[in-house]
Amino acid sequence: MVHKTQEGYNKSEKEKPEIFEREQAQYRDLSLKFVTTKNNYSKQFSHIYSARLGELRDILVPRVQAKWGKVPVAKLADLENLEGQQCIIIGTLYKHQQWKPSILRELSEDHQLTIPSSRPNYCSEKDQAFLEDEMLRIKLVGEKIDLKQIVTGVVCAVLGNENNDGTFMVNDWCFPGCVPKKSLEECNSKGKLVIISGLNLFDNCNSLGTSLFVEWLCGMAGNTTIQKDGTTIVRLVIADLFVLLGNTLGAVTDTAKENNEVMKIIDTFLSNLATCCCVTLMPGEYDPTNAMLPQRPFHPCLLPKSARLESFKSTTNPWISKIEERVIVGTSGQSIQDIVKATGETDVSPLEWLEKTLLWRHLCPTAPDTLLACPYYEKDLFIMEECPDIYFVGNTDKFETKLWKGDEGQTVRLISVPCFSKTYTAVIVNLANLDAHYISFGNN
Repeated sequence: MVHKTQEGYNKSEKEKPEIFEREQAQYRDLSLKFVTTKNNYSKQFSHIYSARLGELRDILVPRVQAKWGKVPVAKLADLENLEGQQCIIIGTLYKHQQWKPSILRELSEDHQLTIPSSRPNYCSEKDQAFLEDEMLRIKLVGEKIDLKQIVTGVVCAVLGNENNDGTFMVNDWCFPGCVPKKSLEECNSKGKLVIISGLNLFDNCNSLGTSLFVEWLCGMAGNTTIQKDGTTIVRLVIADLFVLLGNTLGAVTDTAKENNEVMKIIDTFLSNLATCCCVTLMPGEYDPTNAMLPQRPFHPCLLPKSARLESFKSTTNPWISKIEERVIVGTSGQSIQDIVKATGETDVSPLEWLEKTLLWRHLCPTAPDTLLACPYYEKDLFIMEECPDIYFVGNTDKFETKLWKGDEGQTVRLISVPCFSKTYTAVIVNLANLDAHYISFGNN
């Protein structure tokens, strides 16, 4: 700036830049159960379904009694004694789909016994719905059956009767429902949460959109009003870095060097962010950690600079936490993406599936059927035990949000977080009133 008078020059020289301090918020990571619980790879995956059914059946029994009165609750093995009488059966949905991933089909394709085909989903006209308990399975029929709304792994209760052909005529449904709130008192949480997903830093680290985002988050962009408002951001959540590391046969050494350079770039980027704002990092489908859900945190050796900072926390996918008084639950996207493949409903908003998983009381019901999951055998860790205040899914096509309200006074902010490397869009959530909006650093 050019000052024409000596008086103006002296006045400007005496002025000092205003200094803003970022607000702090209490943070508790509730995802430790995903890391500390032992899994046994010698066990069958059926143990997960047994644990899931056992826990959610206890929740469903009082719900069906309240909804349908004194209609008897029967086991599948007892249906033959009811002679077509109306009853309630509780079990796990199974959707038979011939195009679901199959190790036998993959082996036959490897040996060129069949012609491989590429499909966007698992659906076909031959899909069928079943309900199974620990012992038996029965086919579900009737006008209430909408195969596009059914996915394998959902525990539910159905009202109806057995037909002469051994099928079950469904008249009504009942799901576990959203977890009741522990407290419905007004929340005094302060600050804002920023969520981004799918950074793809290897290709976008130096892009204009990424640079603008870093400057904005670190308070180096905008006027004093914008910078002061930025101090209310108490945490940045990154859901999926989108790091696709290579390992080409015959070029292992070169690939290892390239992978090392990629991780150095990422580590420097994250450590720079963590010096000015608290950062939580969730892994995604292509990141260097285990492929099975729940995905474990990044190993500290991969991010040595960032891991040394108290403000940087590497966590799991799915992620459950508590910031101040707000419970926050999120996934990097695989759970909802797999539900879409199972239903073929590509035009349905991810928010609708988030809402359904709340009512199903399960984060990723299609695991381990079509979604890789660790073989837990004592307890299904993906069952929701607490109602979230904020529930998000990452790596979607666009930003969407909805304030969902349950029958028992629950209020949940549902958020679809778009892929940052494609949209350069970040989501901002006000912890006090759960208002959510987006900010774009690109041309979209």
